[in-house]
Amino acid sequence: MQIKINTYREIKVAAALCISDAILGPSLSKVVPLSIAKAMAKKAADWQKIRTFSDGGKSYISIAPFSGKGNRAEHFRQMGALVYNELRSTNQDHLEIAGASGDDVLHLTEGIVLKSYSFDVHKSKPNGYVLKGLSLPAVLVTPTQLKELHARVAAIFMARNLVNEPANILTASVLAERIALDGKEAGYDVEIFRKAKLRTLKMGGILSVNKGSTEEPTLSILTYKHPKAKNKKPLILIGKGVVYDTGGLSLKPTPNSMDIMKCDMAGAAAVAGAISAIARAGIKANVIGIIPASDNRIGPDAYSPGDVITLYDGTRVEIMNTDAEGRLLLADALAYAKKYNPELVIDLATLTGSSMHTVSYFGAAAMSTADDDITHDLVASGQATHERIVMLPLWDEYATDLESDIADIKNLGADPLGGAIKAGKFLQKFTDYPWIHLDIAGPAFLPSARGYLPKGATGYGVSLLYQFIKDRSK
Repeated sequence: MQIKINTYREIKVAAALCISDAILGPSLSKVVPLSIAKAMAKKAADWQKIRTFSDGGKSYISIAPFSGKGNRAEHFRQMGALVYNELRSTNQDHLEIAGASGDDVLHLTEGIVLKSYSFDVHKSKPNGYVLKGLSLPAVLVTPTQLKELHARVAAIFMARNLVNEPANILTASVLAERIALDGKEAGYDVEIFRKAKLRTLKMGGILSVNKGSTEEPTLSILTYKHPKAKNKKPLILIGKGVVYDTGGLSLKPTPNSMDIMKCDMAGAAAVAGAISAIARAGIKANVIGIIPASDNRIGPDAYSPGDVITLYDGTRVEIMNTDAEGRLLLADALAYAKKYNPELVIDLATLTGSSMHTVSYFGAAAMSTADDDITHDLVASGQATHERIVMLPLWDEYATDLESDIADIKNLGADPLGGAIKAGKFLQKFTDYPWIHLDIAGPAFLPSARGYLPKGATGYGVSLLYQFIKDRSK
């Protein structure tokens, strides 16, 4: 994150000023020219989300007030994306922000910063425009709020970078090592299990998926425990880390379906990002992350449809389709999580196309065995962060399609109907604790930019998990 965010006690308007409402108080009246103040006071047209005025080489931006309908925080994030576009078009490198509410200012700032993201590390000539600084009113924004904003946005950028990184660079081992490096900087511990350790543990899900690869699989354990953590039993986050997915021998059949399969580790990135943000912000929580990682490729030793494999907990699985590989990694991790006697486990995975048929790119499909209060709190966190989730049922009837004639369970049902839920029923078998499953296949990776969300990796899940855990730690 290149943008430096600080606070001011007195507005100077060195380059540009953004006002989050049209009311100019005494302090603003001193720095806004009278002609511009009069123009701002005029009612904007319905289509004018932001209005820009110039004087003496300086820009003055007025944004549309919140209408009272929908999500107030999301309104200001979206306005932030428009403000960033305006700054870029006028090549302004510093912005001061004024407003009546500290929350509005923070959400506006969040939108600006998130919109500034670009993944250009592999470009010979990076994008030319750089927004260098944002100044927020010290009277409205506390140092703690600023610290949290820095922590969360940096973690979202980290998650986006991990997902956007090509698979020939980001192997399972490199993913684990990059997370470990962030752990040293952010303040959480990372232990990496490599292939020999996974064989000792008999993690047949991870090892089977990895059989077609020339790269080693990993299982990363991320541990953050604040000395004053409110939860004695850990809250565990599990993220699917398939760094690239060909579908294995059940090769992905649809046109262009493999083009974006570097994004199949977005669940892992979200878990790493959330724990990074929690650690950097010093949230009083006890959190463990488990990230099983491998690629799923075709090779002479690749596992095949019809195989029967044995998972970490001894469950024998009949493989019906090698493209239903993520649930095998998650099954090993979910079973392993039992050793921690967790308070709650949440897994995130780009698991099924079926979930996208339900919610498209606008949210995650979720299933839960946790108490209604816990599930409600996670849904509320999704509304607050605009990383929304839609609850789906886990009725027993869905499990009948996973019954195997020759093993304990199949990894795929006989028909595609209810595919996201059947995947959830498969995962449920490996839990004996309160558990929530988030299928993030839709919102994790976008085909085109939308507001402050870029084309490609969005970092979905970082803010959701951060908000949920922060609220539980109060």
